[in-house]
Parts: sequence; structure tokens; C-alpha cells
Amino acid sequence: MTFNEIIQSEKPVLVDFFAEWCGPCKMMAPILKEVKAEMGDAVTIIKVDVDQSPQAAYAYQVQGVPTLILFRNGQPVWRQSGVLPKNSLVKIIQHHS
Repeated sequence: MTFNEIIQSEKPVLVDFFAEWCGPCKMMAPILKEVKAEMGDAVTIIKVDVDQSPQAAYAYQVQGVPTLILFRNGQPVWRQSGVLPKNSLVKIIQHHS
């Protein structure tokens, strides 16, 4: 499946734009695992390496990493840069579900 096919989903798709060299990005990985464990199939979480996929980062004007963008039906409904705690992310995803 392509990135564009994945984000067309009816259910929320949280995209983590990250880079291997980014310290805060490494802090997000276990938080995203916890979010997925809590929410299960209610959300799809994918990671996009901005160095491997610069076109995706460019398309959504990702300036810094980590940047999280929540999509529904192909449209970005929420975005924020930086590390977020699990509880905040769960609330945001539930709000847009």
C-alpha cells in the first residue's frame, strides 16, 4: 500500500514524520507503541523517515521532526511538532474518530 492509500482510511491515521538522527523522535517511538496498545484497531500509526521520503515531508510542509499529523479520509485534521505524551495523543485521536 502506498502512503496515499493508507491515509485515505475512514479511521484515523497518525503519521509520525521522523529522522534516525533525531533525539526527540527516539522518545516518540515507545509513546506511539503505547498509544497503539491502548487504541488497537481504532487507529493506524505509520512512521515516515523524512530522509528516506523527502517528497512526503515536502508535501505536508514538515519543517521539523518529529511532526505528527493525523489524517482522516486523506485529509490532515490535526498536526503538531515535538514530543507528546500518550494521554494527549489518545485524546486527540478519540476527538477525531
